[in-house]
Amino acid sequence: MEWQMLLLPSYSFSIPNFMAKRINVVTMGCSKNLVDSELFLSQMAANGYGVVHDGGVEDARIVAINTCGFILDAKEESIQSILEFVEAKNQGKIDKIFVFGCLTERYKDDLISEIPEVDGFYGKFQVRKMVEDLKAEYKMSLSHQRYQTTPPHFAFLKISEGCNRHCSYCAIPRMTGKHQSIPMEQLVAQASELASKGVKELLVIAQDLSFYGMDLYKEHRLPQLIQALSEIPGIEWIKLHYAYPAGFPFDILPVMRENNHVARYLDIALQHCSDRMLKLMRRHITKDETVALIQRIREEVPGIHLRTTLLVGHPGETEEDFEELKRFVREMRFERLGVFPYSHEEDTYSGEHYQDDIPMEVKQARADEIMAIQQEIAEEINQLKIGQTFQVLIDRKEEDYFVGRTEFDSFEVDGEVLIQSQGLKIGTFCQVKITDAEAFDLYGEVI
Repeated sequence: MEWQMLLLPSYSFSIPNFMAKRINVVTMGCSKNLVDSELFLSQMAANGYGVVHDGGVEDARIVAINTCGFILDAKEESIQSILEFVEAKNQGKIDKIFVFGCLTERYKDDLISEIPEVDGFYGKFQVRKMVEDLKAEYKMSLSHQRYQTTPPHFAFLKISEGCNRHCSYCAIPRMTGKHQSIPMEQLVAQASELASKGVKELLVIAQDLSFYGMDLYKEHRLPQLIQALSEIPGIEWIKLHYAYPAGFPFDILPVMRENNHVARYLDIALQHCSDRMLKLMRRHITKDETVALIQRIREEVPGIHLRTTLLVGHPGETEEDFEELKRFVREMRFERLGVFPYSHEEDTYSGEHYQDDIPMEVKQARADEIMAIQQEIAEEINQLKIGQTFQVLIDRKEEDYFVGRTEFDSFEVDGEVLIQSQGLKIGTFCQVKITDAEAFDLYGEVI
């Protein structure tokens, strides 16, 4: 079936009296979507709505679902969430359902046709229309103000939209368009507002950090932005996520090395190492260039922890390519690594030009094999931390432990530090001596 975009119809309806000014926003997918949800929640709260994030059917009579359309699993999860709320609507438990985000940006016409119970479908960039269709006023003065859904001490900061890369497997440029940097002054204002509410850690995110500033300022501005963010009172840690290896902005490395508020942590997706696969994936980099990049980053920022993601089972990947990737993982010894089996997606270069020629069970087996190798490496690296002392940011209390993260750990994707102690306060820093280690988690005591 050919997926086409469809202009939104004009939705008009009346809001029932019971819980009429209360909305539940459900977020699917990545942290970039979470930021979009927070911006929408801020608008609704400013219009007098009671707002709930990721609530259930009992929490509000109006539901807005922010969807993900990246790969098959994410799309299926978004569809399942929509259908669950549709069932609740059919049972009279909720009154209105609105759907927005990446899935509707990609498949809006089919969704309108196939799920008519939904009261409105909106693309990723149609939040203003959704606000107005909810009989609320979109307030430009609040266009960058967030209703924070993360714990008070940390927040995500999205610094750009879209992507100019055209990797073979990725539909994101089709959904989000070309790279658009958010002006520095807006980001500093947003981060300052977050810091005034108690945020100590900024998790800086983008589809492609490496390109920040090139569209607005005709030069890389990531170093200047990170330096400006680090000078905001209250911001103690800044972590960088989703750099692209080709065209990497090396001038960020001195900032990471010399600025105590910038964590020695970098999330840089490499996807593969075989020259043959890198070419098929349209990554615009070679294996030798990748190795040189990793070596330079580690030389210029001693002690840095690198997180990367790999993709296995891409069309054309041979056993030889996979064996080369395994050797690469063993040799590079990444501190953090995730791996995903390839998903054959329409509206991508792969979907249009390649055959999905590797069975899913082979893809998954390759992913499992890479993660088994990484687990050994991660445990060896963690064992070396026993006896060392690290600054830890306390995230929560869980049974007998306070749970926190070092500067080398990002929220949800990395390991944690478990501390048996009394009287620690969530959202504060403490010095922790590591007493034991597993593959992905550390144990320690406060000193």
